[in-house]
Amino acid sequence: MKKDSLTLQEKKSLLKVARQTLEMGLRGENLPPLDNTTQTPLLQADGVCFVTLTIDGKLRGCIGALEPYQSLVEDVREHALAAAQKDYRFPTVRPEELDEIQIEISRLTLPAPLEYIDADDLLKKLRPNVDGVILKDGHRRATFLPQVWEQLPDPRAFLSHLCQKMGEDADLWQRKNLDVLIYQVDEFRESRT
Repeated sequence: MKKDSLTLQEKKSLLKVARQTLEMGLRGENLPPLDNTTQTPLLQADGVCFVTLTIDGKLRGCIGALEPYQSLVEDVREHALAAAQKDYRFPTVRPEELDEIQIEISRLTLPAPLEYIDADDLLKKLRPNVDGVILKDGHRRATFLPQVWEQLPDPRAFLSHLCQKMGEDADLWQRKNLDVLIYQVDEFRESRT
């Protein structure tokens, strides 16, 4: 993800917004309006991200969007709180967990269709540790960020788990040509000292 890459300062700014949002939101405080005068044009432009929360390296929540509908800084703010409160896989993050939470932000490129002939061709075209993958079957869809390749390095297992995440049989990708889209991310996280 080279074009319009975020600067170190912009990344720090987004992490600060995410942290402040979590702290205030989980304590029931009203969030103040964003001060756009302090945000760069890139942070104010439409953008899309996922916010991932971990404790000791273990997933605690992850929410995001695949298509832009608001500024990047607003997207970070919305998904930081949603990752803490609305990830159905986990109970709501408690305020006393805040000191243990590490925030990671993944800024996504726009998804692009991946053309393939059959399951074998799909396996050849996937780029582990580079591409995030979206599988679509009718109205159902699911995605894994590129970071998921770390836990599922085998492309067959990666696609099978993604089918299950979509609510389908693990072998659906082998039996049926699904719509496949790929994207890349610019991923950054808080440094824990």
